[in-house]
Amino acid sequence: MPVRTFRPITPGQRFKTVDTFEDITRDEPEPSLLRSLSSSGGRNNTGRMTARHRGAGHKRLYRLIDFKRDKQEISARVATIEYDPNRSARIALLIYADGEKRYILAPLGLTVGSTVVAGNGAEIRMGNHLPLERMPLGTLVHNIELRPGRGGQIVRSAGASAQLMAKEGQFAQLRLPSGEIRRVPLTCSATIGQVSNPDHENISLGKAGRARWLGIRGASRGVAKNPHDHPMGGGEGKSSGGRHPCSPWGQLAKGLRTRKKNKKSNAMVVKRRK
Repeated sequence: MPVRTFRPITPGQRFKTVDTFEDITRDEPEPSLLRSLSSSGGRNNTGRMTARHRGAGHKRLYRLIDFKRDKQEISARVATIEYDPNRSARIALLIYADGEKRYILAPLGLTVGSTVVAGNGAEIRMGNHLPLERMPLGTLVHNIELRPGRGGQIVRSAGASAQLMAKEGQFAQLRLPSGEIRRVPLTCSATIGQVSNPDHENISLGKAGRARWLGIRGASRGVAKNPHDHPMGGGEGKSSGGRHPCSPWGQLAKGLRTRKKNKKSNAMVVKRRK
């Protein structure tokens, strides 16, 4: 999908790029699949700020996405490809043979009028959802379950895909977008294909105001602060910090491994991404 650039008649347009939205076939979402969504502003349930630099942003409505694909062996027709403000990928509106409507993550190349189905007997075709044990080696998949029946949890962002590398015993080995090779039960399901909108990574916001529209507030550099406010602050003139980059609370920012050594899912990782 092409990315549109602009003539630099203002500073904000010099590096700005936007989607052309050529794949979008409908402007208005399905009303029956909308829910209200409130902004947390980075606060937890007690009102304390636990995530900085969040707040404001445009009002959004949440689209109910069918990550489980639990409507088995019933074919569905793709009615529209739509924009979703809550995620980087496109979503597709399915209309099943019995009239029910559901949203799914749209795979790359899925078009209006296509037919998709979920279940053990589904064909190896883009957009179909079936267990990993039914797929041939080398298949590209997304929206992958980690526990059978729980619904897709990983490989859901724009342009992402995992590859089925091997089947050993009760587990399949998947190479994830990060390069990590991970074991997943063969009874877990996934959707065939790559997630849509791969050009999302090429979008440049161009100005700070556009980030504010997305709910991302500005952040001051640590070296620009006083020693009272940040470990990297202070110094005569402009300094580079004088110490290893860290957070305001001293947590090292580059290279420090923070994954717990006794984490249960370590047993499922065949090869780490590094």
